[in-house]
Amino acid sequence: MKLGFSLLSLFMKDVNEMLDIAVEKGFDSVELLAEGPYRPDEMLGKKEITEVFHSYDLDVYMHAVNVDINLASLNTGIRKESVKQTKDCLDLADEIGAIGITAHPGKIGRPEKYLRDMALEFLTESTHELVAYAEDKEAKISIENMPERFSYLGNRAYELENLTNETGCNITIDLGHVNTCEDQLSFFKIPNILYNHINDNDGIKDKHQAVGDGTLDLNLLKHVKNGIIELNNFDNVMKSKKVIEDFLSENKWKKKK
Repeated sequence: MKLGFSLLSLFMKDVNEMLDIAVEKGFDSVELLAEGPYRPDEMLGKKEITEVFHSYDLDVYMHAVNVDINLASLNTGIRKESVKQTKDCLDLADEIGAIGITAHPGKIGRPEKYLRDMALEFLTESTHELVAYAEDKEAKISIENMPERFSYLGNRAYELENLTNETGCNITIDLGHVNTCEDQLSFFKIPNILYNHINDNDGIKDKHQAVGDGTLDLNLLKHVKNGIIELNNFDNVMKSKKVIEDFLSENKWKKKK
């Protein structure tokens, strides 16, 4: 497994400092969260920042903006703006040499099946547009599974499988989100998985705890080729790294360099 971490855990630090830490601590990859000072409108075109990523021997992924973003919104204006801002993230991903960007599939405001079905159609429409936009770019658009809650889309494996089959998008599987769902192995059978987020919880609420602090079945790690520890505290990132590496070593699943 190639193992990295989300730069969310070092949020607000200088890009050089974050990447230096990643190399120093022996990580293979990083994921940039496109929020705050790392948003596309803050970084696009600033080569003194974006070119820094190319000077490190690290695989780079990116998490698209997600605050107030909804690719499946029933409100046309919000949906279009969400697609636009995700396209901006694809532009930034291209500038920093990212392999792909993860986007959330969206949600609905009321727990009614016909609204969910409508939102899934809008998600497919938005994803088609993003896949087409990414055709001439290195970065791929990857839609993430969500925790168990009816308002969230993408927390049923068949929804994501249908989405990738219909649009050609990639898929990001978050193990912590899987831990809140039933039929967990079904998520790892979805085609076109690009990479994984790794975190833990109590199996009920999406808490993004350190690995080993919750109920996550560590045997799910055998399905991970490219993993990003996604936590907001770097001490917990390092704690999770040790748990993951110890588990893989004990079970003879070696990191691929």
